[in-house]
Amino acid sequence: MSETHTLPPIPSRLIEGLRDTGYDFNTALADIVDNSIDAEAGRVDIELNMDTDGDVVITVADDGYGMDRTTLLNAMTYGAQIGNKAASRLGKFGLGLKTASTAFSRHLSVITRSENGAVPLKATWDLDHVRKVNKWELLIDDASTTEIRQLDKTAHGGPGTLVIWENVDRLLPDYKNPGGAAARKAVEKIRGGFEQHAAMIYQRFLDATDNRARNVVMYINGAQVNPWNPFCPHIPGTEMVAEETMPVDIGDGTEAQFTIRAYILPRREQFSSDADVREARLSNQMQGMYIYRENRLIHPHDWLGMFSKEPHLTLLRVEFSFDHTLDSAFHVDIKKSRILLNDELFNWVRDKFIPAPRNAANERYRKGQRKKAQDKAENAHADSNASIGAKEGDLRMANVSITDVENSEVEIENRKGKIRLKLPISTATEPGQLSVDPVPTLDDGILWEPCLIDSHHAVQINTGHPYYSKVYVPNLASGVTIQGMDSLLWSLAEAELGTISETTKKHFKELRFEVSRILRALVEDLPEPDLDAEDGVND
Repeated sequence: MSETHTLPPIPSRLIEGLRDTGYDFNTALADIVDNSIDAEAGRVDIELNMDTDGDVVITVADDGYGMDRTTLLNAMTYGAQIGNKAASRLGKFGLGLKTASTAFSRHLSVITRSENGAVPLKATWDLDHVRKVNKWELLIDDASTTEIRQLDKTAHGGPGTLVIWENVDRLLPDYKNPGGAAARKAVEKIRGGFEQHAAMIYQRFLDATDNRARNVVMYINGAQVNPWNPFCPHIPGTEMVAEETMPVDIGDGTEAQFTIRAYILPRREQFSSDADVREARLSNQMQGMYIYRENRLIHPHDWLGMFSKEPHLTLLRVEFSFDHTLDSAFHVDIKKSRILLNDELFNWVRDKFIPAPRNAANERYRKGQRKKAQDKAENAHADSNASIGAKEGDLRMANVSITDVENSEVEIENRKGKIRLKLPISTATEPGQLSVDPVPTLDDGILWEPCLIDSHHAVQINTGHPYYSKVYVPNLASGVTIQGMDSLLWSLAEAELGTISETTKKHFKELRFEVSRILRALVEDLPEPDLDAEDGVND
């Protein structure tokens, strides 16, 4: 015989356990702001303050439509019913207000007013009280004069809501002087971090020129939060290189759709001002997909396991936007901080949509890298030119005569006989640069090639080859290392001149091509050097 038992959770244990749902501070505080936006607030005021004893109080006030008593009690219920508009709200599961708040504080109060001039209502979850009585007892009190005044700074006597976090015990480490300079500096850093976070995730709401979302004005400690668009469409040189709107079968016979766009930012040296460089936050960390749900960024700068973050993709950012109809298809989590694409969609994005933007971003980045590498190469080979030049006469294995300068034709006489072929012919661009010539590129992407510089036997080295940027550049400060590598390539070039013949000239060309190809593959996983460093050495 079967039977059932109703086993309600133990309040004191569950309410403590729900503090550990994995929120970080920015995500938790944003969950409260989501409620303000869902309440159609036009203004949101956020305050992070610390008193002289080191006690932190965090508040979020808005001028949204507020709540009556029934709605307030429902909102303070764990797993609350959030009404007919639940699906399209930024708040999704009816847990965020409580779990986000208690992830960092032990005392959550909500003061709200739904009608102009009405007396505000107040409800409080006090974890210490729940722990003491071991019951789901919500405290209902009168709002204090100070609390009403703070609400009215934003709501001006009309509808609105004020959320207060007190007894904030999980935000800061223990300080010997809890209210001292170090603790205050830490709070200021947290405030600044959330300001950047809010500017990014609510960009479409904060930007009055963006018509995709209702406009909201937001302040943190009295300073207005300005929107930050990760795709920087207003910066000259930014390109949208791909765009698709795709239907998705959501399993009930209906379809929804998402939009995906790929943007490539300018290289650092292409920005027209330092202000634009700072605005773009150009770094390896910021590349990736930016996932938007209901116009709110829920997951920034991540490739979702498709690729690792490599420097050659630094300039690529991809926008992925969908609405609530795809929540189940994309497995949006309780914190609204990530999605999971099904295999078919994952493979389409990775294999069909991304490759062309990746190639374009890679080409733009590599072009900049080649220019930087060429700049780094200036005067980097002076010691090599001096040391090789001093011994060139004794090491020559062939006589090379120029027969046609315009067509770069020469005659080589070595122990194999005589042979006519084409060979790069140039003049020294710097005094003494007669043996090693760093050039931006070589045909077929090869790393090196024999050449003549003012009739001296020399070698051209391709600074656009990844071997140069990844092996040469990090060692430019080490003269001995550079001389060693230059000597090797010069020796290979001289050996080719000394042994080439009609029957082997094709093989030498193939050898340089294959060695260059192999070296390209071997250095592929080496870290990219910091080409902005003064001496070419990574920090």
